[in-house]
Amino acid sequence: MGHGGNVIEELTADHREVDALFAQIEAHPADDPERRVLADRLTMELIRHAVAEEEHLYPVVRRYVDGGDDLADKEIADHSEVERLLKDLEGCRPGDARFDTLVTRLKSSVTEHVRDEEDRLFHLLAEVCPAGMLDELGEKVRRAKETAPTRPHPSAPDTPPLNKILAPGTGMVDRVRDMLTGRGKRA
Repeated sequence: MGHGGNVIEELTADHREVDALFAQIEAHPADDPERRVLADRLTMELIRHAVAEEEHLYPVVRRYVDGGDDLADKEIADHSEVERLLKDLEGCRPGDARFDTLVTRLKSSVTEHVRDEEDRLFHLLAEVCPAGMLDELGEKVRRAKETAPTRPHPSAPDTPPLNKILAPGTGMVDRVRDMLTGRGKRA
C-alpha cells in the first residue's frame, strides 16, 4: 500500500501491484474461492489508489498542467467506471460467469487508465512540478491511502473538498467491516 518515493514512483508501484493481483486472479481455476479473496484485495488497492489520486494528484494536475482540467476529468471518469465494475464484482462469486466477465472488463479499463497515466499524465506532471513538490505529493498520497475507503462507493464525491472530508470516515467504516469479516485476508 505505501511504497515510498515521489508521487509518480508511488503510483507506478501501485500499478505494478494491481497488475500482479490481476495475474494471480487469472492463475487460479475459475471456481477457486481464492479468486474472491484476491478480487477483494484488488478492490481494496484500486479504491485506495483512486481516492488518493482524486484527493491529491488531480488537483495538482488541474492547477499546473496545461489542459489539466480536461485530463483530470477524464481520469476521474475512468475511476468512476472502474468503481462501478468493482461494485458489480462485489456480489459475484468465483465460478459465476459474470465474475470472469467483470474481471476481464475491469482489467481492460484499468490497463487503459494506467497506460494513459504512465505514458502521458506522469510525464506532463514531471515537466511542470519541481522534485520537492512531487516528493510531498508522494507523502500525501501514502497518507491518504491509509485512511481511504476499501470498498466501492460509486455515489461518493470524487473531487475536493467533499471527497477529502468524507473519505476518511467512510474508510474507517470500511476497515472495521473488513476486520470483522476478514475481507482481504488470505483464506
